[in-house]
Amino acid sequence: MPTHLDALLEQATVIPAVNQVEVHPYFTQPAVQAADAAHGILTQAWSPIGGITSYRGTGTSTFDDPAITAIAAAHGKTPAQVMICWHLQEGRSAIPKSVRAERIAENFDVFGFELTAEELKVLDTLDTGVRGGPEPDQITLENFGRPIPEA
Repeated sequence: MPTHLDALLEQATVIPAVNQVEVHPYFTQPAVQAADAAHGILTQAWSPIGGITSYRGTGTSTFDDPAITAIAAAHGKTPAQVMICWHLQEGRSAIPKSVRAERIAENFDVFGFELTAEELKVLDTLDTGVRGGPEPDQITLENFGRPIPEA
């Protein structure tokens, strides 16, 4: 979050190269992306294709969203490929997760097409403002119980 980034930059002597945060069409975090850009930090999306919307019961899954599926059909691509292309065209790094070889291959096959400015705008307007993952302020040693050993 911008406040976390500000606190880090007050203490750090090296500016991070990457800030990995939840970003997908339903949760775009424009303030985080703007703060990253202002400091020359690359925003890297986790859950970039909204997988978290599929198993957290947050309502419609990005994979079934009518706007995303229509764009995918127009390009002969899958919704996942459209979302990965969206990230790349908007200058983000995206790390989709899969253990299935065919999905991994599909996730790499995103360089043979380009989304139009109108399609990018449509994807940008899907933001619900609803986070699928944990709230950053709640990620504490007490809540998650994973001590970080000294280096």
